[in-house]
Amino acid sequence: MTPTSPHATRATFRELEPADCERILARNHVARLAFSFHDRVDIEPISYIYENGWLHGRTSPGSKLHTIAHSHWVALEVDEIEGQFDWRSVVVHGTFLTLDPEVPGVEADAWMRGRKLLRAAVPEFGTAGDPGAFRTVMFRIHIDSLTGREARSRGVRE
Repeated sequence: MTPTSPHATRATFRELEPADCERILARNHVARLAFSFHDRVDIEPISYIYENGWLHGRTSPGSKLHTIAHSHWVALEVDEIEGQFDWRSVVVHGTFLTLDPEVPGVEADAWMRGRKLLRAAVPEFGTAGDPGAFRTVMFRIHIDSLTGREARSRGVRE
């Protein structure tokens, strides 16, 4: 079929409601994290768990954390893709915070909450069989803004 064919599918696009965005964040656990320092922007895959306006996860020490230490503002994107014109995409802008269980109060509580969420998602978390044991730094990202878009081609014809 060519784009000018009377049987060509026309894609529709729409903004997602915040509740739709939250459902997409909740059912996925891998995203792309964008961060910048001076004139350089990097994007890396990262695992996370969503709960009540926060993304919890763990990562490895290294250049990503060194860069984020200078600028805590990040963007994160999660996609669900079924085809070129059938997808949903959520973008989060937020603040990346590393967590130390030794810091009393909110930080230690957040560390424990993240640990509980990760253990629920990965039962081997914290055991000898932990597939991500090398990821020793717990973090959370506060969602400052949340937007999403959807494309659909099903059932819409020219």
